Amino acid sequence: MKMENLAIYIFLFLVAITLVIATVTARMMKTATDYYAAGRKIKGWQNGLAIAGEFMASAAFLGIGGLICFYGIDGQIYSICWFASYLVVLLLVAEAIRNSGKFTFADVVSYRLDSKVMRPMAAIATLVVSLTYLIPQMVAAGALAKLIFNIPVTWGIVIVGVLMVIYIAFGGMVAATWIQIIKAILLLSGGYILAIGVMSFFNFSVNDLFATVLNTQGLEQHLNPGVWLKNPWERYSLGFSLLFGTAALPHVLMRFYTVPTKEHAQSSALWTMTFMGLFHVLTFIFGLGAAVLVGVGVIKGMDPGGNLAVPLLARFVGGGEGTFGGEFMMAFISAVAFITIIAAVSGLCIAASSAFSYDLWFNVVKKGKQTQPEQVRTARVSAVAIGVTAILLSLMVRGQNVAYLSGLAFAMAATANLPSIIFSLYWKRLTTAGATIGMLGGVVVAVFLVLAGPKVMGKDALFPLANPGIVSIPIGFLLTYLGSIFTKDPESTHKYTELAVRSQSGLGSE
Repeated sequence: MKMENLAIYIFLFLVAITLVIATVTARMMKTATDYYAAGRKIKGWQNGLAIAGEFMASAAFLGIGGLICFYGIDGQIYSICWFASYLVVLLLVAEAIRNSGKFTFADVVSYRLDSKVMRPMAAIATLVVSLTYLIPQMVAAGALAKLIFNIPVTWGIVIVGVLMVIYIAFGGMVAATWIQIIKAILLLSGGYILAIGVMSFFNFSVNDLFATVLNTQGLEQHLNPGVWLKNPWERYSLGFSLLFGTAALPHVLMRFYTVPTKEHAQSSALWTMTFMGLFHVLTFIFGLGAAVLVGVGVIKGMDPGGNLAVPLLARFVGGGEGTFGGEFMMAFISAVAFITIIAAVSGLCIAASSAFSYDLWFNVVKKGKQTQPEQVRTARVSAVAIGVTAILLSLMVRGQNVAYLSGLAFAMAATANLPSIIFSLYWKRLTTAGATIGMLGGVVVAVFLVLAGPKVMGKDALFPLANPGIVSIPIGFLLTYLGSIFTKDPESTHKYTELAVRSQSGLGSE
């Protein structure tokens, strides 16, 4: 049986399971809390597994493996920083976010500040960041579908978009959570099976793996830093963006509203670190194993981007090309990788649709006057609208290199959103004007530095770093600080103590 046919069958089987989940959870959607926050019934370990699933997507599974295969341990920076980023989440935002808001991060920044100004601004920021992160994921899905399933890029994008809309429109956050959990379990299981298979070629010794890499002609440099990110400032800036950007991504923040108590919020972050650690400790095995066993040249010949490094490694470990074991392993890993993209974009879609239906429509347009069924109906309609928009935008740019958009999403989140979140929770002097200046200025700075950087302008770049976080994030905090100390907001100052008590105790939260 051809690999692409086998991969399609496995993929369809996995989709059938997730559609059953969406169908069952659709019957549970009675209130806005059910739709946006899974009824606040998700346990800490379940939420931790779901959040980890957000980051064990194609970028982690396929992208990091390909980077390490081509360039060595430089690619491990993503694994290390994504893992470490949840220390920031745990210490600064997990419990406070859970206690301070209801469904979205706009709840937090508009609690102290003028909600007529801040809620629309926070909602628009959420929409922009979510779509900016969503589009490259869908374009990558199209490219991956062409490589793995041998179908056109357009169909890959449409399939991902349609399934995303079905999951979110019908199942809401419950469906998104359980699909992430199932995907994460599949990915962890498949990853450990693959890692055990790879290590069997090296006597289950990491030292033997490194020695083989060192002694393989042309791979000596794989164990030294600086092969991929030659500029050390680029390494620092990328790490800075990943470390702090995670704490401001809307689809991550939303997950802390799905748990029943602040203790479960803390537990979620700890479990996330556990599951991400269990997965990311394997990525160097995937990358270096593919480089040694399959060969860098072979992988580059089939996919210059490196996304096929892990599937090709799976085929080799399973018995090689032409064997059922080899083809099955490659098909299984490929199908799971494709499912990871669908699960990841579903989380982004619910964050974007919530920003429109809850923050803009319910709170601004309707001024909080909608029945529960009307709120759920609006949320479902907005999910369809966001999904269609994402599909159309992704189809428009499918032939372009949009890799810079993922970096832009992290930069905008950390530069524009994070200062407002942190200052809202921990600084008494924050004003509406300061938060407004910080958010608007942060978006402008992040977009300018990315567009002026080498990812877009190449050798003619006006800004030397592809990842501007080390510059843009401090500017975002500085703009918010300066905007606040030169303006006054008595209401914000008065409500600071109230928010501080609420964020630490949970009094007043659902």
